[in-house]
Parts: sequence; C-alpha cells; structure tokens
Amino acid sequence: MDELKLVVASNLIRLRQKAGMTQAELGEKLNYSDKTVSKWERGESVPDVFVLSRLAEIYGLTVNDLIRDENGWQDPAEKARAEEKANAPTFSSGMVTLVAIVGLWTMAVILFVVFWLVLDQLVWLIFACAVPVSLVTLLVLNSIWNRGRHNMLIVMVLVAAAVTLVFLFFIRSNPWQLFLILIPAELLVFLCFHIRRPRRKD
Repeated sequence: MDELKLVVASNLIRLRQKAGMTQAELGEKLNYSDKTVSKWERGESVPDVFVLSRLAEIYGLTVNDLIRDENGWQDPAEKARAEEKANAPTFSSGMVTLVAIVGLWTMAVILFVVFWLVLDQLVWLIFACAVPVSLVTLLVLNSIWNRGRHNMLIVMVLVAAAVTLVFLFFIRSNPWQLFLILIPAELLVFLCFHIRRPRRKD
C-alpha cells in the first residue's frame, strides 16, 4: 500500500506541475483544501476512487494511468507525438536537392528540344541559363537543410555563372571586359560572408 501511495504521489506531483497548477488551484477544482492535496503528494494518503476519476478527467488520462508506476507511464500527448514521428515519412535532403536540380535540367532539355523541333534552332543558351537557376535552387535548399554551410562557395560560383551568361548573350561583340567584374565581385562576396564578428570565448 505504501508503494502505491508513493507512485500516486509521484504521478500527481508531475501532472500538476506539468499543468502549471498550484496545490491550491488543484484543490479548488476538486473542492479540497491545498493541505489535502499536499498530503496526497507527500504520500501520506491516497485520494478515493471518485477523486482519482476527477483527477484523471482533469489531466485527460485514465485512473489506471494515475496509479501506474512512473516507469511504465507515458503521457498520451507524448505517446501520440512519438507515434506521429515514427509514422512520419522520412526523406533525404540530398536526394530532394538532386531531384530539384535534375528537374530543372530536364526542363532545360525539354525547352531545347521544343525550340529545335518547332523553330529549327539550336538554342544552347538555354543550358547556360539553367546553370545560375540551378545554383539559386541549390543555395535556397542548402540554406534550409545545411544551415548555409558552403553558401559562400555557391554564391561565388553563381556570380561567375551570371557574368559568363551575360558574356554569352553578347558573345558577338566579345565583351571580355565583363570578366574584370569578377575580381571585385568575388572579393565582395567573400567579405560579406565574413562580415560577422567572431564570438568571444569567455
């Protein structure tokens, strides 16, 4: 019997604290004094069956949960969350990124083939456009799943790809001077990613 008192006391303390109630507030809900609630929680006495059923109703449990040992007891909400997590579909972030990139290149190939068949033109610039679009997609997904690790490298490649794309659009006039922009632009990207002051280790 003493063991049951301790088990019930332990469960009542944990559940009341989890509900954010004081002993007085719980006592008021049950029409008992806070001293009586304190006795239950000290294991000096056990609430009768009617009170146990009221407590179970308040906490959204069964009476059996209230008298069960803590090691064998599990909060129904936590149990539901654990089951939901176990049943949740798992996926590989790397594979999702790969699917997104391959999807973009598939669209580029489709556009290339359509231009080839309908207009009888080989528009190779479509693939040049696919490079920066792929890099932007990679940048976004990398920021979501990898907390921005290697983002500086991705942005630097993106800047180079953008300048190269502009060059390819005006390739007939051979504007090689565009590549001079790369030097300060890449330096700017590097400095932007190192602008945050490092944290002091106290």
